[in-house]
Amino acid sequence: MKRPVERKPEWLKVRFPGGPNYARIDRYHREQGLHSVCRSAACPNQGECWSRGIATFMILGDRCTRDCAFCNVGGGAPLPPDPREPESVARAVAELNLRHAVVTSVTRDDLPDGGAAHFACLTKAIRAAAPECKVELLIPDLQGDRKSLEMILSAEPDILGHNLETVPRLYPQVRRGASYGRSLALLSGAGEIAPQVPTKSGLMLGMEETREEIVRVMEDLLRAGCSLLTLGQYLAPTRRHHPVTRFVPPQEFDELREEGRRLGFAHVESGPLVRSSYHAEEQFEEARNERG
Repeated sequence: MKRPVERKPEWLKVRFPGGPNYARIDRYHREQGLHSVCRSAACPNQGECWSRGIATFMILGDRCTRDCAFCNVGGGAPLPPDPREPESVARAVAELNLRHAVVTSVTRDDLPDGGAAHFACLTKAIRAAAPECKVELLIPDLQGDRKSLEMILSAEPDILGHNLETVPRLYPQVRRGASYGRSLALLSGAGEIAPQVPTKSGLMLGMEETREEIVRVMEDLLRAGCSLLTLGQYLAPTRRHHPVTRFVPPQEFDELREEGRRLGFAHVESGPLVRSSYHAEEQFEEARNERG
């Protein structure tokens, strides 16, 4: 493993969050007891997105059944799914007047369906509470269970996302318990089950991957029918997590964006601070325009 780098470059500095929308969403999360991946995963765009009135909800608790070396979400034994959560999140989406809701979850290998029924119920609840709001789901791998995937897609989300996170060579160190092939198969299966729903994936860069490996992953995603891609800089949450071995300069992210578009993605969001839900609404519009 390469030696970790310590000092963050200037392009990774973000301004302190603030503004009325930020305060409103922050207060709502605290009062309602909602989990946000913005906070739980220490997202660097929390200030910008909340100030614009955009948030990503995290359902099925805040304890993950896996122990990925990159993630800031806590591990341990999760609680049973809260049957009131779908209605609570849907009410939040409506009251916060969101145009595009992104919903993700911890991985729940303890549940027979991986949490699929909860995702489907929540999608339907948002449709009822906020009919004009677009629904984007960012799901775990469901342990490769196709019936669970069918259950989620039967609720008709507008976008289905599943992140590969890194290149296959690094999976044993970074994504313990996950499988590169299984994740690709999930994206491919989504296209077979619901070809009208755009699929999306994302990679974190700066963990020893090479440019050639990144391009090969892009090609694999396109073969799996994925049309939307996010590329961002990996930032280790603590010293216990997998180290950052390189800070990728903005120019290289620009080059990878152009490479992804050249290969055939409908939209590539690429930059040091990009995360899965960054500019999610704009990504959806690009995908819809691409499909005519």
